[in-house]
Amino acid sequence: MNIAVIFAGGAGKRMNTHARPKQFLEMHGKPILIYTLEHFENHPDVDVIILVCIESWIDYAKKLLHMHHIKKVAAVVPGGDTGQDSIFQGLSRAWEISSDDHDIVLIHDGVRPLIDAETITACIASVKKYGNAITTTPAIETIFVNTDSGEVGEIFNRSCCSMARAPQCFYVKDVYEAHCKAQRDRRTGFIDSAMLMQYYGGKLHMVEGPVENIKITTPTDFYLFRALLEAQENMQIVGL
Repeated sequence: MNIAVIFAGGAGKRMNTHARPKQFLEMHGKPILIYTLEHFENHPDVDVIILVCIESWIDYAKKLLHMHHIKKVAAVVPGGDTGQDSIFQGLSRAWEISSDDHDIVLIHDGVRPLIDAETITACIASVKKYGNAITTTPAIETIFVNTDSGEVGEIFNRSCCSMARAPQCFYVKDVYEAHCKAQRDRRTGFIDSAMLMQYYGGKLHMVEGPVENIKITTPTDFYLFRALLEAQENMQIVGL
């Protein structure tokens, strides 16, 4: 069984939208979250979806699922106080649903609506071969370490660097047990599951995903999403 855990628990403070969280903002009459969910809903290898949502918006999310005919969502669970807590809530429900040590979970951001079927397929294949899959894109800017003094720290050769994105995929058993260990150890500062798994000894494997697989966190990201979406639609019209 392949289970997608879609994290839509953020309040979107950097988006400066006070009326509704960023995942519920609409593009061409459809919420960003629905664009994201449709990729997993329509993928033949994804069996079940767990949606992690801000608790006060769960009823609204359920209405959207019904309105847009999203059928694979088996549960909508409330998020936690942090991103790590929210992912753990989703993984806990995935663990309850899982029935086999070879069940796979794909952890994805609800505000990454430009993921594609090819990347989802490649991630599942990577988990089966290596035990995990971290979606990446090449680093295209200079990367360096910040210092307390404000000076530029060590500069890395960007040709040797990649940026971690999503989905991040693992066997349910492996990532759930690692998150449980982090809970017991009271370690709450992990940026994502890749960082957590590496901390506990996991050797992670990359799957290169599309450059346009951006995370929508700012108004600029929202307008970039619109431009990329319209470009995709235009290419379909001309048959590219």
